[in-house]
Amino acid sequence: MSYLSLLIFCMSTSITPGPNNMLMLLSGVKYGVKPSLPHFWGICVGFVLMVDIVGIGLGEVFAHYPVIHTVMKYVGAIYMLYLSYKTIFASDHLTIAKDNRSKPFTMLQGVLFQWVNPKAWIMAIGVISTFTVVNKSIWLQLIPISIIYFIAMIPSVLFWLIGGATLRKYLDNPRHLRMFNWTMGVLLAFSIITIFFE
Repeated sequence: MSYLSLLIFCMSTSITPGPNNMLMLLSGVKYGVKPSLPHFWGICVGFVLMVDIVGIGLGEVFAHYPVIHTVMKYVGAIYMLYLSYKTIFASDHLTIAKDNRSKPFTMLQGVLFQWVNPKAWIMAIGVISTFTVVNKSIWLQLIPISIIYFIAMIPSVLFWLIGGATLRKYLDNPRHLRMFNWTMGVLLAFSIITIFFE
């Protein structure tokens, strides 16, 4: 296993736009960095957990029963298109973040979100199929993959969270915020749609 190649793969897939990063950006805008940290850690921990579970055998289940993967892919896509819709038609005032009914994702929600995120599935299956071999212990191969992916995800996802928090001061204007919500909602939808053509 080439650790440099693995690191490059992990960094490039972690930092590119996708559902996790779009939601992290939105959370940064709406709530700021500190309140969004549980969501941030949920993404990092949840995705690595997904990689391990896929590596241990879920990938084999999908290979034998591809309909399960297809169903999960479409359910995830529908859920994320719903989030896209909610983003586009969100309030045009940042003060909504102070409403007790509006809260950022918890760590558990961040973890569970990975299972309905089509990009996360593609990343997990991609890293396992690319960087593991069949004649070696899967456990010994998953350890470096998990560590390197976790290390790569921290700065990658944090980049989007801090970027969102930085944008807060520019989005006090309701018109600017409305344009931002539309842009992010459309980009989130686009990130889902493009996955189906990869």
